[in-house]
Amino acid sequence: MAETVLVTGGAGFIGSEFVRQAVILGLRVVVIDKLSYAGDLERLASIKGKFTFYNADTTDFQRIRAIFQEVKPDIVVHFAAESHVDRSILEPFAFIDSNVKGTLNLLEASKETNLKVFVNVSTDEVYGELGSEGYFNENSAMMPNSPYSVSKAAQDMLGRSYYRTYGLPVITVRPCNNYGPWQYPEKLIPVVIYKAISGDAIPVYGKGDNVREWLYVSDCVEGILKVVEKGKPGEIYNIGSGEERKNIDVVSEICRILDRLLPGKKPYESLVTFVKDRPGHDFRYGLDSSKIERELGFKAKTPFEEGVFRTVKWYLDNRAWLENKVQFLRDFWARNYKPSENK
Repeated sequence: MAETVLVTGGAGFIGSEFVRQAVILGLRVVVIDKLSYAGDLERLASIKGKFTFYNADTTDFQRIRAIFQEVKPDIVVHFAAESHVDRSILEPFAFIDSNVKGTLNLLEASKETNLKVFVNVSTDEVYGELGSEGYFNENSAMMPNSPYSVSKAAQDMLGRSYYRTYGLPVITVRPCNNYGPWQYPEKLIPVVIYKAISGDAIPVYGKGDNVREWLYVSDCVEGILKVVEKGKPGEIYNIGSGEERKNIDVVSEICRILDRLLPGKKPYESLVTFVKDRPGHDFRYGLDSSKIERELGFKAKTPFEEGVFRTVKWYLDNRAWLENKVQFLRDFWARNYKPSENK
C-alpha cells in the first residue's frame, strides 16, 4: 500500500511542484491549503483527481487535528507559509500567525500519529547575511534580519524542539531562492517578466548588487524527496545550487531572453529603474550544500541560464494566468492591507 504524504501549502508555488512529483512517484497525496491570495488549485489541474484536498488553515488547531486523525499520514511535508519579505516588513503579524502558530499546530497534531518523517521547510534567510565571501553550512548560527526570516527561524527551532523533546522525526531543509513556472508575481523573476512585457518600469532595489543563490523549483523538490527517502530525523539539510547572481544580473538575463523571444521597439533593459533599497536588505546569501550531496546523493542539475529561459518562456505561454494574478494581487492589497495597529 502506498505511503500517505500530507503536504501543507500544496497549492502554492513549491508545494504544488512537490505534489505533482509525489503523484508521479505513486505516493498517496493529501493537500492542505487555505487558498490565500497566493494559493491556486490551477497549479494542480494536471493531476486533478489524483490527490485529496482539504481547504484548511494551519492556524486552526482543531481542524488540523481532525484532518490528521482522519488521514493518518506517514509523511508530512510542511510548505505552508507567508513568504514575501516586503509584506512581512509592512504586516508582520500575519507571518507570526502562519509560520509560527501554524507550524506549532502541525507539530502538535503530528504527536498523535505514527509518522515516519516530518519535513519542516525552512529557508536560507534564517542564517542572516553574508559578505562577499564564504557560505553558510548547517552549523552556522541563525541571525535572521526580517520579520519573515525571524518567523521562519522560529518555525525551524520549533521543529528541532519537537524532535529533541518528543522524539518526533523532524528533518529541517533550508533551500535557497526558488524560481520557475507558477511562481506568484510578487517575487523578483515573475515581477520583472510582467513589468517588461507590460512596458512598465522594472524596479530594482538599490544598485542591484545584492546576491542570491537561485534554485530551479523542480530541483528543490527532488532534493526534498531525497530527504523524505533517506534523510535522518533531527538533521538539517541545506538545498542550494551554487548558482549565485547579483539581482541586476538576474534582471539583465531576463531582459536578454525577452529580447530574443518577444522583441520590442527597444531593449527591455532600458526599462530598468533603480529604487530606494528595502529596509534591512540582506547583502548576500550562499549555501554550502555538500552535506545533502555527500549523505543523500542529491545535487541540483539545472544551470541558471537554462532554468530562467524555461521560466520566461512559461510565463510568455501563460500570460493570461500571470495577468490575472497581478490584478488579483492588486485587488487583494487594496482590500486587505492596513498597517499594523498593534505596535
